[in-house]
Amino acid sequence: MLLNLVFIVIGIALVLWGADRLTEGAVAVATKMNISQMVIGLTIVAMGTSMPEFCVSFVSALKGTPDLAVGNVVGSNIFNTLLIVGVAATIAPMAILRSTVRKDIPFALVASVILMMMCFDGKISRLDAAILFAFFVIFMYMTLSSAKVEKNAAEAESESTDTLESKPKLSGIMSVVWIVVGLGCLIGGSTLFVDGAIKVASYLGVSEAVIGLTIVAGGTSLPELATSVVAAKKGKSAIAIGNVLGSNVFNVLGILGVTGLVSPMHLQGITMTDISVLVISMIMIWFFSFTKYVIERWEGFVLFASFITYATYLILGVS
Repeated sequence: MLLNLVFIVIGIALVLWGADRLTEGAVAVATKMNISQMVIGLTIVAMGTSMPEFCVSFVSALKGTPDLAVGNVVGSNIFNTLLIVGVAATIAPMAILRSTVRKDIPFALVASVILMMMCFDGKISRLDAAILFAFFVIFMYMTLSSAKVEKNAAEAESESTDTLESKPKLSGIMSVVWIVVGLGCLIGGSTLFVDGAIKVASYLGVSEAVIGLTIVAGGTSLPELATSVVAAKKGKSAIAIGNVLGSNVFNVLGILGVTGLVSPMHLQGITMTDISVLVISMIMIWFFSFTKYVIERWEGFVLFASFITYATYLILGVS
């Protein structure tokens, strides 16, 4: 038990340090290449910080533990939208681009609704997985295609708002090194945290469904939480919200798409209530984003309080 607690602490420390390095490297790359920070957040940062979810879900499906695989994705996305955005917005109000409100958030919401529809029969077949993965390819194409369109806007924003402090201080090689090192620390730290947390939870007699929806989901979402909070503190809200939205899309469409193609998944212990919370959380993000295209501190608190309510429901209501 003591050793597992040590692993948890070390894992958190690695995640926090790695998130800082990843954010610094990603911002430098985005600025040097005149690429929108939103695009960087939706692609490189989002997929990188979702690697723990992918590894856990993929291995869980192969081992025949669908509670952990699907519960990890559903739980992680709820963590992302309610806890991560809530905490980040509480620290610093998050400015939302019009294109995010009109395209990225709706796409993430549609992905959640599609998952809900597919789960009505209690399983994710290979056909369902193929459809999910096809939508993921479409999302990536739309995001990368918009990079050129957003380039001019990014340059204009850089000229009007950037300070000397926000200019990239890293060389091109060091920027890439920080991204790789940051991702490595995020994945390694998350692995230590999840392994330690699972063993502690099992020792305390917590069920697999609760472990998947809470501890594993929370542990694999640590990279998103750390990266988004660090980005928000540095005033890079585009990377913060982009990381959350990109991770949500990657989790549902990419992870479940690839995992389901390899091994069809039958849902056990994951209820429609859990998936409904996921859809509702995305609707809340979309609604709050319309208020002057900013998620205010009080709105962040509402999201955070919603997460606490859901977590309490899980702990008290799921056996």
